Amino acid sequence: MSHILIVEDEEFLVRAIKDNLTSEGYTVSVAMDGGAVADEIQKKKPALILLDLLLPKKNGFDVLRDIKANPEWQLIPVIILSNLGEDSEIKRGLELGASDYFVKSQHPIQEVMDKVKEYVQR
Repeated sequence: MSHILIVEDEEFLVRAIKDNLTSEGYTVSVAMDGGAVADEIQKKKPALILLDLLLPKKNGFDVLRDIKANPEWQLIPVIILSNLGEDSEIKRGLELGASDYFVKSQHPIQEVMDKVKEYVQR
C-alpha cells in the first residue's frame, strides 16, 4: 500500500483528497503548513507528495527546494496543487523539480487522483 503526503492548509480540500486517496487504498498523512513537511516525510517516507504553494510558516516553493535538495527525498514525485496559475509560477515549480502542476480551479479532484495513480505505479 503506497503512502501519500498531502501538504495543504485548506481543511475542506484535505478531507476531500484524503477521502479519495483512502478509498483508492492509499495511506495518507497531512502537513497543514510548510514547516511540518520534513517531520512528516521522516515519519513515513511517502511514495508521492501533493504540495500546495501558499502555506503558513514556509511556502511550497521553499518546501519543494528542500525536498529536492535532500538526497534521500529527491526522487519522491511532487505534484503541485495550487491556486497560483501564472505561467511564471508554473515554470518555477517545474524548474524546482515538481513532477506535475495542477491549478486547483482548473482540475477536478478525479483528474488529480488519476495523476497520483500514474506516478505511484511507475
